[in-house]
Amino acid sequence: MRPALIAAAAALLAAMPAHAEVKQTWAAGFQLENRTTIAASPDKVWAALGQIGQWWNGEHSYSGDSANMTMPLTPGGCFCEALPKLGPGAGVKHGEVVMVMPGQALRIDAPLGPLQGEGVGAALTFVLKATADGGTEVVETFNVGGARPEVVGFAAGIDGFVREQLGRLKSYVETGNPQ
Repeated sequence: MRPALIAAAAALLAAMPAHAEVKQTWAAGFQLENRTTIAASPDKVWAALGQIGQWWNGEHSYSGDSANMTMPLTPGGCFCEALPKLGPGAGVKHGEVVMVMPGQALRIDAPLGPLQGEGVGAALTFVLKATADGGTEVVETFNVGGARPEVVGFAAGIDGFVREQLGRLKSYVETGNPQ
């Protein structure tokens, strides 16, 4: 039993970003930063970003199934989720793609989850940089402004959530499986 537990823990740690941090908090907002290196080219990582329904954790969705999520990598592209159980046309707009630099950077105006109901401004950015060994360093930042002081207190928990998604992206690109 113990070797299996150690192997599972090692696999989880390998999928997690190498660097994660609440960079800054202030009275009405916070800045988060997570970094990881993915063993794939920036073009492959870029393509995977657009396949969000393949790697996003469905537990962090309204439908419970990330396969209902789409995000075209074009300015104005909707990071949207269909809610088929509620009927035709039901859905959630999690964010809107506001910057597209293929293979380099993606920014989404995305007050994710409960932040959406708070009326905050939030920018989720992925910056990709080729590494010398053919991989890609990914820096994920999440900047949130206009939050109530109580919401700012949840910055570390929100960091865990966005860090998890980056780890799932890494795992998906490297293994074809986000877990």
